Amino acid sequence: MREARYTGAAPTGLADGWSLERLCPPSRLFGANGLRTGPDGRVYVAQVAGSRISALDVDSGALETVSAQGSEIVAPDDVAFDAAGDLYATEYYDGRVSVRGADGRTRVLRDDLPGANGITFHRGRLFVDECRVGGRLLELDLNGGAPRVLLENLPMPNAMEAGPDGLLYYPVLGSNDIWRVDPDGGEPERVAGDLGVPDAVKFDAEGRIVSTQAATGEVLRIDPRTGERTVLAALDPGLDNLAFAGDRLFVSSFTGRITEILGPGRTRDVLPGGLTWPLDLTVGPDGTLYVADGTYVYGLRPGGEPAVLGMLFSPGWPGYVRGIGAVGGGAVVVTTSNGQIARWDPARAEHRVLAGEDDPFDRLYGVAVAPDGAVVAAELGTGRVVSVRDGEVTTLASGLDRPMGVAFRADGACLVSESGAGRVVAITGSGTATVADGLAEPQGVLVRGGTLTVVDAGAKSLVEIDPDTGTRTVIARDLPVGAPLGAPPKPLKGLMPFSGPQGLFAGIAAGPDGALYVSGDAEGSVLALRREGRTES
Repeated sequence: MREARYTGAAPTGLADGWSLERLCPPSRLFGANGLRTGPDGRVYVAQVAGSRISALDVDSGALETVSAQGSEIVAPDDVAFDAAGDLYATEYYDGRVSVRGADGRTRVLRDDLPGANGITFHRGRLFVDECRVGGRLLELDLNGGAPRVLLENLPMPNAMEAGPDGLLYYPVLGSNDIWRVDPDGGEPERVAGDLGVPDAVKFDAEGRIVSTQAATGEVLRIDPRTGERTVLAALDPGLDNLAFAGDRLFVSSFTGRITEILGPGRTRDVLPGGLTWPLDLTVGPDGTLYVADGTYVYGLRPGGEPAVLGMLFSPGWPGYVRGIGAVGGGAVVVTTSNGQIARWDPARAEHRVLAGEDDPFDRLYGVAVAPDGAVVAAELGTGRVVSVRDGEVTTLASGLDRPMGVAFRADGACLVSESGAGRVVAITGSGTATVADGLAEPQGVLVRGGTLTVVDAGAKSLVEIDPDTGTRTVIARDLPVGAPLGAPPKPLKGLMPFSGPQGLFAGIAAGPDGALYVSGDAEGSVLALRREGRTES
């Protein structure tokens, strides 16, 4: 197997009688966003979620990390190179443009460009746009001086490029079209409209636009002179960017898939897609495992492949999904990084906000349904656990230290993991009572048969605890969960309307056969752990 994005200090170790299976292979990237062919002929891949830039050999599939998670560049969305070979990256969530020199040193060029996204050089001049409502298109001073504003009040412009006519061509997500403007100023001109949410443009050797369509998954070729359109490929929704390496065309996807477009209707997978994290997990009454992966939610049936139940551009999408809990009938309750608690029915393509629509919560994480039907969620930002019933929000507990996971005991008591305090507490009528402490960073929690199972992301372990005796069993150690080894990742601030603040969350769920499912968020996998010879109904 080729190298994955994460390598642990040691292989995962298991307690006697336990086995481990990866239900999907580890991801090689943290999704794939901006693409640009570098001076060395490799394609450089920006990865917002993983705060990483990788260089891809498109023939061998070999990857090299150029800017690692935890380094100076945070949430890179697009990249460009100057004539000297220095790499310029837009940092979407931090509103920055940074420069990584050929010597490996990084400096910030601008830090006042909210939603900085598309970036390109044209005749030695650097242009950037802001993918936000009211975004701008600017020329940046390479010496750090004040930028020149070409256009403003744009509805989410994205990855742009200069055409052979010397004009800047930029796609606009909010108006679903492609425009061009003279880099020296003047009125913009609409080139093409009624597209499939175009999020990037480049030019082929014959001067034709090639554009990825995020919502439809199409790769379109558009002649800017005649308007003629050709569908080069019809891929899955979630395309992000593209790059030419010579005459060869490569496109990226939110899932981390890199595809070579060989000609109309012909493609080659260079890198497979995968999970960006994953985050929370839940199992429905029919045995379906639901996987929350931020801009995607997957369903996984026993013995099957992960199927997309919804994603960023799906009708009825509730928002960036972090916490998830099955409620039956194919529906789930979710918490979003946008600050809402919602009930979502993927099959009906509809969701209903239960709380947080007008007054969003501050960094919601785990969610579960109480025995009485109330929806309970952990609000990390305020240190609360809240309950929602019929639109009424009740605080069940406050003053907690970074609460993340929630679960219920058979007696109806709510258990909460305090990731900051290293413990799990039960919410009582008079406050909270410690159920287990001495943990490093507990996140996902699960109760079954009176036993508490905790994903300790800080210790990279899965721990089974008997609350009555205090007996602990480490089921697995050196799990691919939590922050990578070395420098911890820097906060992902998010940017509305796509996402609020993002953060790691290794969830856990149990299958009807007794399997334990754990989010391998460090490597992008879902792990199934089974005790040999034991099944449960």
